[in-house]
Order: sequence, then C-alpha cells, then structure tokens
Amino acid sequence: MAVEWLGLNNKTYIVTGGSSGIGNAIVHNLIESGAHVVNADLKGGNYVNPNLKFVRTDVTNRGQIINLIKETIDTFGSIDGLVNNAGVNLPRLLVDSKNPEGKYELHENEFEKMFAINVKSQFLMAQLVGHVLVRNKKGVIVNMSSEAGLEGSQGQSAYSATKGAINGFTRSWAKELGKSNIRVVGVAPGILEATGLRTPSYEEALAYTRNISVDTLRAGYQSTSTTPLGRSGKLSEVADLVSYLLSDRASYITGVTVNVAGGKSRG
Repeated sequence: MAVEWLGLNNKTYIVTGGSSGIGNAIVHNLIESGAHVVNADLKGGNYVNPNLKFVRTDVTNRGQIINLIKETIDTFGSIDGLVNNAGVNLPRLLVDSKNPEGKYELHENEFEKMFAINVKSQFLMAQLVGHVLVRNKKGVIVNMSSEAGLEGSQGQSAYSATKGAINGFTRSWAKELGKSNIRVVGVAPGILEATGLRTPSYEEALAYTRNISVDTLRAGYQSTSTTPLGRSGKLSEVADLVSYLLSDRASYITGVTVNVAGGKSRG
C-alpha cells in the first residue's frame, strides 16, 4: 500500500551518506516504496538490491559529484530528487575552562571539517543536482537538519551552527527554486535510537562537554523530562517522513524544516 499511496515507483533519488544511520534507513524506505536509489557515500553499505546503486563519492568534491550525477542518469535515466543527509558531529566546547585548548575544546580543523561535510556538501549537491531538476522543471530536495539546529545544543555549538545554516538554505532555496516547480524541505531529527554513529568516543566527548558521566548521558536518551513521548525516535520514523516529503502527497510543502523529535523542547 505504501508504494501505491506515495507514488514513488520508478522515481530516482540520490541519498548522500546512505550506508549507515538515518541515510541507510532512508535508502531502505525508498527502495521498499518502489524507487530507484543511488547511495553517495565513501563506503558502501551492506544492503544489496537491484534498484540500489552505490557510487563512492566525496560529497565535498565538485568533480566527484559531477561523476555521481552522470552515473545516476546513465543507470536510471533521470533524477527526481535529492536527500542531503551526509553529516558529521564532533562534540566540542567553545571554551574548556578545565583544559583550555585541550582535546574537547573546539579547534579550527574540527570546525572546518564539520562545515565542509555538513554545509559545503549540501550546497554543492543541491546546486549540481539542481541543474538537472531545473531543466526538468520538477523535483524535490530534502535537507537533513537537526533539532540542535533549531534550538542549539550544549557541547555541540559548531554542529548546531552547521544545521542552522542548513535551515537557512532550505528557506532560501525554496524561494529561488519554486518558480521551477522544485520543492525544498528540511527534516530535523531529535534524539534517535542508537546507531553505529553513536560511538563510545562520541558519547565520551558529549558527556565531557556537559560535565556528566556517559551513563547519565545514555539515561537521558530515554528521559521524559524533555521528550513528551518518553523515548528515542526510530530511524524508520525519520525515513517515513522523508519518503512522504519526496512524494507528490507533499506537493504544497516547501521552505520549512519539520522537527521529528517526539515533542522535545528546551522549555
């Protein structure tokens, strides 16, 4: 029923960072909905399907993105949309009063890495895929943001800033591309179930920046104090929304970022 209702059958979508985490869930969801998917990542995932093609791509490299688009069109004939999902999060403090300029204070190289992967890649992907969509006078771009980009996040200021930039892209590109019948929508997940990206080093860094233990941090994932639904989100719940936004069922939704966070807020 999902295939018929969404109408994604034989549509073609590029998903960046589709080998793990949210990206992998999106790839699975789109394939199950009958779409063709190209996974643009540095490493291939474990999922194999005749409607899925992996193209090794550094999404911060313009030349590699041009090759990705060529391979997509050569394989599936067209591009109907893009999911800008690739990203990285390195928890760091602006000022570490306990250890100035130490391991968990934000350094320039980490700042530049996060902005290159989280912001520059979305600009390049949207621009180059956008050329194809504008020619076709139709298409959808989904930009993956974060609840942190909407409300800020202690110990994740640079990451939050990258996602705030993405929200600005989404609003602005929707205004620019609407005349070409292209929608641009953001998706901002909150706390989600554990994936391979929630590594011990990530948890150690985030716990340090918040002056709490890793055990306390993990307990907070299920806290009802900030999440009214009282649980972490499922990757599939984010993927369901992305597939809906890519479909014509969402044909009058553009220029907004949808928070998928179980009602979580700072208040």
